[in-house]
This record gives sequence, C-alpha cells and structure tokens, in this order.
Amino acid sequence: MLPLRQPCAGARRRVIPEDDVLSHSDPATGLPVGARAARTTAQPAAAPDGLSSDALLAVILASLDDDKAEEVVTIDLRGRSDMADYMVICSGRSSRQVAAISEKLVDRLKQDHRRACKIEGKETGDWVLIDAGDVIVHVFRPEVREFYQLEKMWMPTGSRSPQGR
Repeated sequence: MLPLRQPCAGARRRVIPEDDVLSHSDPATGLPVGARAARTTAQPAAAPDGLSSDALLAVILASLDDDKAEEVVTIDLRGRSDMADYMVICSGRSSRQVAAISEKLVDRLKQDHRRACKIEGKETGDWVLIDAGDVIVHVFRPEVREFYQLEKMWMPTGSRSPQGR
C-alpha cells in the first residue's frame, strides 16, 4: 500500500471557473441562490428539437401511460434544481416491465422527436434512470422504489405528497 501524500506547506487550491457559477441553497427556504439562481426565474427556452420542458413532460407521461407504468408521480424541480425542470417517478410490476417501459420511452423520444436520451440501469431492470434533458425519469420495481423513496427526498418543503399526474 502506498503512503498518503500530504500537500506541500505552501500549496494552494486551484480555482476552477465553475466554482464561481455554482449555486447554493438558502438554508431557510431551500431555494437556490447565487449566480445560477437567476436562470430558474427566466422563461425556459425550447430545446433544439423544438420541445419545451412542458411538452416533453406531456410526451413522456403519455408514453408511460401507454406502457402501463404504475404510480406515476411528477415533481416540479423548476426553481429548486438546475439539473432538470421535472422529475418523473414511476413503477413497473417486474424487472422485465421496467426495462420495457424504459426502452420504449427512449425509442419513442428518439424516433418521434429526435431526442437522444441517456439511460442507466436497464440491464438489471430494478431502477432505470432516463435523462431526457429537461425531464429526468426514474422507473422502479415497487420494492426498490419503496427502499429509496425519492419522492420524499425531492418533495417540496411543507408538502405532504408530490404532484401526481
């Protein structure tokens, strides 16, 4: 095993341009503050494929409904996170259905709207994450969804349950 190296006495931390633009949350409200916070109040622009985040959300919800996804929950992240405008969480009854729901959603977005999505976890079929840009989709097996409880983590402060659609 190699010994741990200690930084030199006069060493300084290298400043990266991204350090100045990252936002931080206000502890009192939980809302972002800082340089990137201004982005959340502006009107969202349409993506290069012409779909706004609301239109993309509608397409995703329709696809999930067509594929019989269960317990579909939509969480509005606008003003709370820069990673996406919406998060959609749903369940499939089995690993096979979770993988099928995810694969069909990605295929529909690619074929109908020319939107390339990043997908993780399809091989196991327990929890599949689909990054569609302005909308993040989580497809779970019910047991895995109960274990991680993402709805609780992302629920707006003071709300009892997330916005369902």
